[in-house]
Amino acid sequence: MTENDLGDKDMVRRRPPRRSKRFVTSLLIGLITFSVLFYVPLPFFIYMPGTAEAIHPMVQVPDETNTEEKGDLMLVTVRVANANIVTYLWSLANPYDELQLKKDVLKGMSERDYSQQQQFVMLTSQSEAIQAAYRKANIPYRIKGEGILVTGLTAGMPAEKHLQTGDKILKADDKEILSSKDLLSYIEGKQEGDMIEITYLRGDKTMKASMPLGVLPPDKDTGKRRVGIGISLAEMQSVQAEKEDKQVVIKAGEIGGPSAGLMFSLEIYNQLTPGDITKGHKIAGTGTINPDGTVGVIGGIKHKIIAADKEGAEIFFAPQDLKTDKGTIYNYTAAVERAKEIDSKMKIVPVATMEDALKYLESLPPK
Repeated sequence: MTENDLGDKDMVRRRPPRRSKRFVTSLLIGLITFSVLFYVPLPFFIYMPGTAEAIHPMVQVPDETNTEEKGDLMLVTVRVANANIVTYLWSLANPYDELQLKKDVLKGMSERDYSQQQQFVMLTSQSEAIQAAYRKANIPYRIKGEGILVTGLTAGMPAEKHLQTGDKILKADDKEILSSKDLLSYIEGKQEGDMIEITYLRGDKTMKASMPLGVLPPDKDTGKRRVGIGISLAEMQSVQAEKEDKQVVIKAGEIGGPSAGLMFSLEIYNQLTPGDITKGHKIAGTGTINPDGTVGVIGGIKHKIIAADKEGAEIFFAPQDLKTDKGTIYNYTAAVERAKEIDSKMKIVPVATMEDALKYLESLPPK
């Protein structure tokens, strides 16, 4: 054996096997492909059927008159997911999934801000549902200011560096803030550059931030400019029953949006009054509610029909179609169409008011 032979054998021994190279290359390609398919976001939201959940556990009344609810009043949700390549292709093949461009949904907001807005809208809906039920049950109540919530931040203004959407403003310097009027009147008369200390609640933590006042963009109506910190606000309110044993508390978790208003009002009314309006039936539904009991149209009703049907609902309350200057918003009609498509046996009932729903339930025979 020559020296060259030894050298050649040494070189062969050090060279990685071709199979090992192919395996590593294939693994890398697989990982990259997997990441692209599942983790590269697309500019779409996917809307699909969510859940149908009994409301009774979410509503608490100290002196619950009706303690034997034999049926269920259920709120219905729509599931929303971010699209990737795989879920996008799957949704194209699923006739009941719906794709919407994020920019059309968010309308300039971040996803975090949009989510926060939906949570606030849900709280407002709960407040209005309590008022509607109190009015129908003839229970005296009052509205109490609970502070203001940050719902938006103006780019380039002082608050952008310190606050977040969802923060609750508690004080401006030593001035307690219970309404947007309180904050505006406190700032009025101050000058650009004046310092102000904002005390706010983020989650369950109280925090403080000092910031200078800046000049806000011109008012859309008057064109005037004033100083401020650059936040959009929403009033936080609570509905207080005059009698503590009639005080309603709602704990709905992470559910957002206004569309459970009607069903919350029916559940609250059922707990506050004698008898059981469910009569043993499983009743789902959707629709916003005003304090006067008027039911408003909502989005995603076709997805909600599927969710309610899967949960075994026998009756579904759908807001009546609404004619507007820009056309008709179809809720009841769309609900009936989807129920036929999936061969559901649910009875779809159109309602324009809380009273319509109660009258229908009164006519139901016990199950």
